Amino acid sequence: MAQNKNALIRYKTIDKCLQNHYRKWTLEDLIDACSEALYEYEGKDSQVSKRTVQLDIQLMRSDKLGYNAPIEVYDRKYYRYADEGFSITDIPITENDMSVLSETVEMLKQFKDFSLFSEIGGIIQRLEDKVYTEKTKQTSIIHLDKNEKLKGLEHLDVLYQTILKKICLDISYKSFKARKASIIQLHPYILKEYNNRWFLVGMNEVSQKIMTLALDRIDSIEYNLDLNYTKNNFNGDEYYAHTIGVTVLPDDHVEEVIFKINRSNAPYVITKPFHLSQQIVDSNSDGITFKIKVHHNYELERLILGFGSSIEVISPTHLRRRIKRNLASAVKNYG
Repeated sequence: MAQNKNALIRYKTIDKCLQNHYRKWTLEDLIDACSEALYEYEGKDSQVSKRTVQLDIQLMRSDKLGYNAPIEVYDRKYYRYADEGFSITDIPITENDMSVLSETVEMLKQFKDFSLFSEIGGIIQRLEDKVYTEKTKQTSIIHLDKNEKLKGLEHLDVLYQTILKKICLDISYKSFKARKASIIQLHPYILKEYNNRWFLVGMNEVSQKIMTLALDRIDSIEYNLDLNYTKNNFNGDEYYAHTIGVTVLPDDHVEEVIFKINRSNAPYVITKPFHLSQQIVDSNSDGITFKIKVHHNYELERLILGFGSSIEVISPTHLRRRIKRNLASAVKNYG
């Protein structure tokens, strides 16, 4: 059955409402929620009709959409899921869906070499893997790094929407060094992922400086509609142009770092460069010497130390000395 975009928005809205078991949902409540969702996503300021929502509920209950949603009426007035753990988003993929997915994957693979589609190569592989897994009932071929216990991921969608809609925030944030949380007024710009952690980057209203907040240190988020959102032509690619990780320092901290990797480990650094600026400056029987132009930050040091005895920092001298001190401290742990 053909489903238009507005109908899908209504189905998802009703589903989200009925998952909230702490509120009683009347038909009028569901109508209002659907109307608000359509206005939010489509900009359509019109009330959804009672008949439309009744038909939506009827369709969601049926197997025409594959939902078979256990929607029931209680106290002759309120709607809820008979199964509290039910959600239409958990519905298994049907054979027809599998066929469509297979065809879509094959179609997308035709365009994988075009620059326009270069960034979705991983998505195509994950779709293909999902199709394979569902068809064969085998374990997944592709295994992605993930941390199921990582805090803060519940904020991702809210933050994404506030960036999209240019809304300022009051964020209750507690850094690792702080004794208690403080409120930060922020103009959110981008979300950044690094080393399986997510970060929010934006401008602090008070200091008017760019700052980075780890999502796992955010306690709560509130909209601040009293502040006028300011973008200041922020560009994430330019901001992180000379940075490994998320710690961005002033421009005078950008420097050329030269390091040598032994022969056995050099291929790893060639195929996965430390930074986009990486270049080979020398190669001999002992190893390969590279140079990069980056901020000297914590993430750079962690990356270098991770290569242990296979790497030697040639310059700058202060970085070479710092790595040497760290290694000497590490040796003491095994004394």
